[in-house]
Amino acid sequence: MAKQFTDSSWDQEVLGSDKPVLVDFWAEWCGPCRMIGPLVEELSSEYEGKAIVGKLNVDDNQAVATKYGIRSIPTLLIFKGGEVVDKIVGAVPKSMLAQKLEAQLK
Repeated sequence: MAKQFTDSSWDQEVLGSDKPVLVDFWAEWCGPCRMIGPLVEELSSEYEGKAIVGKLNVDDNQAVATKYGIRSIPTLLIFKGGEVVDKIVGAVPKSMLAQKLEAQLK
């Protein structure tokens, strides 16, 4: 199951991770977010042990969303070593998410 990130867990779970982290910035009311949600869940299982895959609800965790300038959702950021290394905006195919995450495992 995809991890649920919060403002309070962000530094430790995302920025402090020794593995790449894919974060789905989303909200309950967002239609495209609901389309991409199941893909994020699948990636969470497929990359278990290799990467961390999770979600951050922008309505409940505005500090992190503001810090990274999230203006449209879904936005997915990939972090490595505490830094943003890739960004995907909008609902995209699972294959694209997997390809971008895979590139950070090398």
